[in-house]
Amino acid sequence: MPNTARWAATLTLTATAVCGPIAGTALAAPNATPASLYAPSALVLTTGHGQSTATATPQRAVTLTCAPAASGTHPAAADACADLRAVNGDLDALPAREGVFCTKLYDPVVVTVQGVWQGKRVDYERTFANECVKSSYGTALFAF
Repeated sequence: MPNTARWAATLTLTATAVCGPIAGTALAAPNATPASLYAPSALVLTTGHGQSTATATPQRAVTLTCAPAASGTHPAAADACADLRAVNGDLDALPAREGVFCTKLYDPVVVTVQGVWQGKRVDYERTFANECVKSSYGTALFAF
């Protein structure tokens, strides 16, 4: 299977796992009281080796839900949600940690984040020079 087909299959399966329960609540009775007063925050994060999602080999995908409580398959869901809250969901504003030194080895790693953050659609892709550089952003968001 070509890399793009594997990448698409991975994203489809993880998006279904995250968005399926969200869509199911939208089909409730029209006069039903909402189960939560929180805007949805459910994301699928993926990582792979390559320069873009079109050429990357998928490596891992995790889910992250931040409202009303941190959960999902992300290994540090609470810390990852704290990273997102610190930048109001603006992934481009996520700072690199001070005092982290990485080699200059170029082994590109692509990270994608798709889903909903506080009711707003998120579609983010970023290529880092290597795994160390990727892990230096935020405290836990990209550490999976």
